Amino acid sequence: MALDQSFVGRAYPPTEPYEVGREKIREFAEAVGDANPAYTDTEAARALGHPDVIAPPTFVFAITFKAAGQVVADPQLGLDYSRVVHGDQKFAYNRPVRAGDRLTVTSTIETIRTMAGNDILDIRGEVHDQDGEHVVTAWTKLVARAAEEA
Repeated sequence: MALDQSFVGRAYPPTEPYEVGREKIREFAEAVGDANPAYTDTEAARALGHPDVIAPPTFVFAITFKAAGQVVADPQLGLDYSRVVHGDQKFAYNRPVRAGDRLTVTSTIETIRTMAGNDILDIRGEVHDQDGEHVVTAWTKLVARAAEEA
């Protein structure tokens, strides 16, 4: 059954703040194999004009994907998460994520469409810091595969 088009434009409440820690940034940079010293060395980050270490560009995915969980879990939407695959991810940054940021995410359903029986859902996550500054916008595409016919 196709998802309800009336959900396009629906925004969900901002998440609780996520405090970005130096150690989380370091662990993430190691996990993705990025040895950029701005991710692990405060002095290297400051030499580049940042007040503290910065996070690799994809670091924010964990925060925005968790926020998109509000959409996925909305019982009124009726998304069958057992059939969902992650289709795409994009980011548009105003500034890097920094250690010490307290980030909140507001998720909005941008589009819903059906293609070959698959529901395709685009979710926009607006990420703001503790001062209300817009840090990054993340777009997550989820594809709910069509149910197999009996």
